[in-house]
Amino acid sequence: MATRRMVNGHRIYLRLGDRVTHQRYGHWGEGTVVEEMTSTVPGGTCLVRIVFEDGRQRVFHNDLDTELCCYYFGVRKFWSIEPETLEVVQRKRSAGPRRPRLRAPK
Repeated sequence: MATRRMVNGHRIYLRLGDRVTHQRYGHWGEGTVVEEMTSTVPGGTCLVRIVFEDGRQRVFHNDLDTELCCYYFGVRKFWSIEPETLEVVQRKRSAGPRRPRLRAPK
């Protein structure tokens, strides 16, 4: 089973490079974690920056021990099961075509 990572007393949900989606805002498209920011100060925040397919960057709390964690607000990782070992692994993004980004009128 995948293990949870602890950093500076925070129970980390997302890691750099994770592919995610938002349950309530599907129109954002898939997102990728591009930055992790974890405070070294006790009681400090633990954040992740995610770039979504709509071209916007959004910042979320990343500590599963706080009620503000992005998991509780609907951010979900893509997972799959390794058939030989039955271990949970992150799903790799398909190489299929991407949806074109909408551009603002000039």
